[in-house]
Amino acid sequence: MVYGTCFCPVSKSEEVKQTGVADSKVLSEERREELFTAIDSSPRLLGWKVEILSPSHISNCMLRRTKYNLNALSHDTAIGLIRKVLADGVNLTQVYVDTVGDPGKYQAKLTGLFPQLSVTVAKKADSLYPIVSAASICAKVRRI
Repeated sequence: MVYGTCFCPVSKSEEVKQTGVADSKVLSEERREELFTAIDSSPRLLGWKVEILSPSHISNCMLRRTKYNLNALSHDTAIGLIRKVLADGVNLTQVYVDTVGDPGKYQAKLTGLFPQLSVTVAKKADSLYPIVSAASICAKVRRI
């Protein structure tokens, strides 16, 4: 399983939209590769990170003595990516996340952990927000 994040200056949001990013599930593999190349070669426009979870890591998490399901693993991975971006010194002010589970609860969890950030959690965020589309593309391309 691969999770991705992309980040850009708020002032560049429209430029991200103009790159043609879209929900990675509706793009051909070739188009995803083209867009990933554009994302990767535009460090002044977009930064990105992915977290690759191996099948053995996922299995080990599922076999813990205390309950730890895929939703919790997904949340923790997204939280870890946000923390890594912040630790890298990125001036993060807004976060857009595709929901896993109840969007309201997930948003409350993220807002509690990152009160300095404006957090938006939405179903189908990868088709609603270009920055999430870009992250989805990075994750899908790096998965292969």
